[in-house]
Amino acid sequence: MSNQTVNITLPDGSVKEFVRGVTAHEIALSISEGLARNVLAAQVNGEVWDVSREINKDAAVQLLTWNDKDGKSTFWHSSAHLMAEALEALYPGIKFGIGPSVETGFYYDVDFGDRDFDSADLAKVEQKMIELARQKNSYMREEVSKDDAIAYFTEKGDEYKLELLEELEDGSISFYKQGNFTDLCRGPHIPNTGLIKALKLTNVAGAYWRGDETRKQLTRLYGVAFPKKKELDEYLTLLEEAKKRDHRKLGKELELFAFSEKVGQGLPLWLPKGTELREKLEGFLKKAQIKAGYKSVMSPHIGHKNLYVTSGHYEKYGEDSFKPIRTPNENEEFLLKPMNCPHHCEIYKTRPRSYKELPLRLAEFGTVYRYEQSGELHGLTRVRGFTQDDAHIFCRPDQVKDEFKKVIDLVLYVFKSLGFHDFVTQISLRDPENKQKYIGDDEAWEKAEKAIIEATEEKGLVTVTELGEAAFYGPKLDFMVKDALKRSWQLGTIQVDYNLPERFDLEYVGADNQKHRPVMIHRAPFGSMERFVAILLENTAGKFPLWLSPLQYIILPISEKYAAYADKINQELALNELTGYVDHRDEKIGRKIRDAEVAKIPFMLIVGEQEAESNTVSIRKQGQGDIGSFNQKDLLAFMDRELEKSLALEE
Repeated sequence: MSNQTVNITLPDGSVKEFVRGVTAHEIALSISEGLARNVLAAQVNGEVWDVSREINKDAAVQLLTWNDKDGKSTFWHSSAHLMAEALEALYPGIKFGIGPSVETGFYYDVDFGDRDFDSADLAKVEQKMIELARQKNSYMREEVSKDDAIAYFTEKGDEYKLELLEELEDGSISFYKQGNFTDLCRGPHIPNTGLIKALKLTNVAGAYWRGDETRKQLTRLYGVAFPKKKELDEYLTLLEEAKKRDHRKLGKELELFAFSEKVGQGLPLWLPKGTELREKLEGFLKKAQIKAGYKSVMSPHIGHKNLYVTSGHYEKYGEDSFKPIRTPNENEEFLLKPMNCPHHCEIYKTRPRSYKELPLRLAEFGTVYRYEQSGELHGLTRVRGFTQDDAHIFCRPDQVKDEFKKVIDLVLYVFKSLGFHDFVTQISLRDPENKQKYIGDDEAWEKAEKAIIEATEEKGLVTVTELGEAAFYGPKLDFMVKDALKRSWQLGTIQVDYNLPERFDLEYVGADNQKHRPVMIHRAPFGSMERFVAILLENTAGKFPLWLSPLQYIILPISEKYAAYADKINQELALNELTGYVDHRDEKIGRKIRDAEVAKIPFMLIVGEQEAESNTVSIRKQGQGDIGSFNQKDLLAFMDRELEKSLALEE
């Protein structure tokens, strides 16, 4: 190879020689014109680039299309710039914060000054975006000096971009321009606006600048865009279905949970039916944990500040915690518990431990508190007080991999049992370029990361790896579950931790009669009860399997004359650990049936004159209609069979 050419390695391992300065677009064109038309960006030696950027050295190149995650992300980020261009054309003098892509679409934070802007204005912006997209303007990258960048945004009077520039080093700054719009941006972007064929602006919300509640609130405009109108139509259909399945809507309709301004934002109140649902979930997991050798513990809702200073949580999460609780004693401060693990470390230390006791598996449904900003709160998926199905396994170093694999089995059992099939297992490692975010030495991190990678390989899991997503004390395996809108949420998590045992000076006496340091595995199959219930609600549309349903039956007397008989049936079912109640309302039977259908109660037991005389009940199944009449003995046998069927289906 001469110094005028470069070797390009493609994902299939093939190597092609090109003239130095070749672009990803030219590489795509060498393969096929169709591919060249569809390439949105390229991954060059692991970094995402514009397709027009020159490659001047040997590189591994992956051509990114709409079907690639980074391709979609580039498309949506470019759509955010298109929206900003439309907004600036319609509202001259406005200022811009940041405009990233998100998992489903994009947003831009905008300061409209004295102008009012609400959802009624979105259609006008959409129309302008479509007009600009049809101009097929190229996204052009320009590297600029810091002084020139500051001069540009000073002239525009955009204090938000000037603040962002303060954090950038000279020589690392680039502008992107399309049409009449120029923005401070690292990129990359798609080749031109003409690739954006269909779009929809979906929401208007408030967002504090830099997420700081003490700073100005900007207007956040959300949108989504697609390269084909058909894909937008499919997305809008999905959006409508998702609205029906929104856990906030279903939670209210099914009377599962509520929020109160007097109690406080982000602090859910669990109503009787929601509590029943939670208790069934807890009972399900406790049963599995007992089989797996876990021991239940309980810890208080607060802890001395020094506990979290020792663990490192105060240093890393102090700003995200509630303010310390000061007691009358001087210099005594407590925190609402942000994590359960420091408490479990102290439980481990209550007496000397032997290698024969390990692994020691301590489990707790522990409620923790974190001060999420009000703009980030969202139903049950983002709250300030939540309960983790937490457990910490203290084991010898030689036991780590086997214990990790057993936890994988437990998480997969939970997901399969509850119908979660659409998920990705993500290996979350530390950011090698930003190690100050984490505690502990390189050796401990390398051992922990190796154990996770080997365990997932031995279990045959298909994984993705994300740098920078580790916990501050150790790497983890996250189970990312899709909701009704195909957004990913972290539910189950397993983490390997060599650092907290060091910080808390945890020990055990080994077979050699010497003291050794245990390793901790943190795990939570549900993640948090709140988020798990939210995603479960949306996945099932509120129609839970019989074994999990808060109300498994409702008894509907045709008139008050049969109330005593209905109560007798109810008592019999309750004694057999079935959950339901009698609808004693003075309503016609047709109305009672309709209401029970809407409430998604699996079985309606109807009693009237004929049933009372023959000691039977008539059964209707939700969504299906009449099943038949059963005497009391057959009714119990029927419900037992239905319960077994619902459990078998899930397992």
